[in-house]
Amino acid sequence: MTILPLQKNGYKNIEHRLKLKYLHSANYLGNILQGIDVIQGLNQTPKNLPPQYFYDDKGSELFEEICGLPEYYLTRTETQILAHCAHEIAEITGKCEIIELGSGSSTKTRIILDAYAKKKLPLHYLPVDVSAGILESSARQLLLDYPTLYVDALVGTYEEALSHLPIKSLPNRMMMFIGSTLGNLNPEKCHVFLSQIQAALAEDEYFLLGVDLQKPQHILEAAYNDSQGVTVAFNLNMLAHLNYRFDGNFDLDNFEHWAFYNQEENQIEMHLRSKRPQTVQLRKLNLQVSFARDETLHTEISRKFDLNQIQMTLMGHGLKTTQVWTDEKGWFALILTQAKK
Repeated sequence: MTILPLQKNGYKNIEHRLKLKYLHSANYLGNILQGIDVIQGLNQTPKNLPPQYFYDDKGSELFEEICGLPEYYLTRTETQILAHCAHEIAEITGKCEIIELGSGSSTKTRIILDAYAKKKLPLHYLPVDVSAGILESSARQLLLDYPTLYVDALVGTYEEALSHLPIKSLPNRMMMFIGSTLGNLNPEKCHVFLSQIQAALAEDEYFLLGVDLQKPQHILEAAYNDSQGVTVAFNLNMLAHLNYRFDGNFDLDNFEHWAFYNQEENQIEMHLRSKRPQTVQLRKLNLQVSFARDETLHTEISRKFDLNQIQMTLMGHGLKTTQVWTDEKGWFALILTQAKK
């Protein structure tokens, strides 16, 4: 674990309140640079790719745009719930370090920080993300806006961060995994992840989880097939990312976006479907891949949860529900749990 030097960009009086720790293992970096996960995914049946390849600079911009679309209820619904319950969360947890897995731009985190600040509680934030750039830029802006805030930013995967958390500086901790990201994990990966959460928390420490709930199919499918075509561009951009990262020749015009709700599995599935028979090369990986007409490349799942069942799953991993907040329509839920050993 190494500490990255911070970039000097004219911000003053925040260097002593910001730490940026780099956690990536040599194995993880090697896999990314060599595209091992791409090779494995494109050689499977059906073909698939890890969702991390959505998020180059263009992909991140497109996702921010998706979050503001009228059909994409998830972000605004969770934000409304947070605005309503953040003061209760601060009241329940008290003096508490806030750890956020997959923090990104930390936009919704401000609602939580505001609630703690209004109660004059100390502010100590530990954002976790694989992108050092977005971590540093968002942390620096937060430090400008919150003069009493301290940030220990951790650059790495969830697994790396959960096993390298620094020593506590406050009596308690709350770990946050919001944005419905748990839905991107299949049941097996979800089990592993929740076990890691429980192991990383001390007795009675908190875990705040945001989950998208089951609802009518037409609402779900509209959220992933928006009328402006932004989700189409987001999905196809994964191929553009592969092209420049691995010197590929994916022709984006030869693929189409396909997203639907799998009612049996209670999950949205996103695919890229080949419009014609074709062969694609990724020269840096020495990889050639053939696609049949209508063959699909699976890019993401987004599971939709039953509120009672997800609470039972959490309890099965030693995470006991303390409080639940939902919107008026029951479309989304924030679940505050405590670790029980």
